[in-house]
Amino acid sequence: MITVLIVDDEPQLLRALQINLRTHGYRPVTATNGAAALAAASEHRPDLVVLDLGLPDMDGVQVITGLRSWTQVPIIVLSARHGAEDKVEALDAGADDYVTKPFGLEELLARLRAAERRFVAAPETPVVTTEDFRLDIALRKAERHGEPVRLTPTEWKILELLVRNPGQLVGQQKLLLDVWGPAYAREAQYLRVYLNQLRRKLEPDPTQPRYFITESGMGYRFEP
Repeated sequence: MITVLIVDDEPQLLRALQINLRTHGYRPVTATNGAAALAAASEHRPDLVVLDLGLPDMDGVQVITGLRSWTQVPIIVLSARHGAEDKVEALDAGADDYVTKPFGLEELLARLRAAERRFVAAPETPVVTTEDFRLDIALRKAERHGEPVRLTPTEWKILELLVRNPGQLVGQQKLLLDVWGPAYAREAQYLRVYLNQLRRKLEPDPTQPRYFITESGMGYRFEP
């Protein structure tokens, strides 16, 4: 049975979608705000996401960005926002489709079927657990021996690139371009500073890295 995560803060619409999707053979999981949506995605690993943009705690585009940090699950935006700029922003953030309210159920079902056909499941790593720390990429939470660790947004960007490619070399250029952009393509010292910060926060012995390995002159590797 295909699991669909429905994210909307309108109780009546949420209930109607639950009933109708269940009738058509889907397993609906619901969330009424962005934080609950990210937690539900991590817990239930849905096959499809139907997402409203106007959520009470955060904008839906932030939810899309959070999901795209670790999963390629198809995301169909279901929103009352009709503006072209809203659609472009959501699609650029990683949404696969955009349906405006009010909408017809048959249209939504057709969009779900189309997204399902296009999607090829890939390995996902929303949670990484080692002997010394635990990372929840979806919720952006880090713990070391059970104690919370505060990581900056830049540190999370670097972590995501490394932990999504365990055991593989991630080149300096890719890290610099993906984290800071083209203007910083030659600023390798930025990486050294931030990797040292990550090691101090997560490694048992930052002077003898066990998890975040430097490949001299090439890049870095995460060894889980």
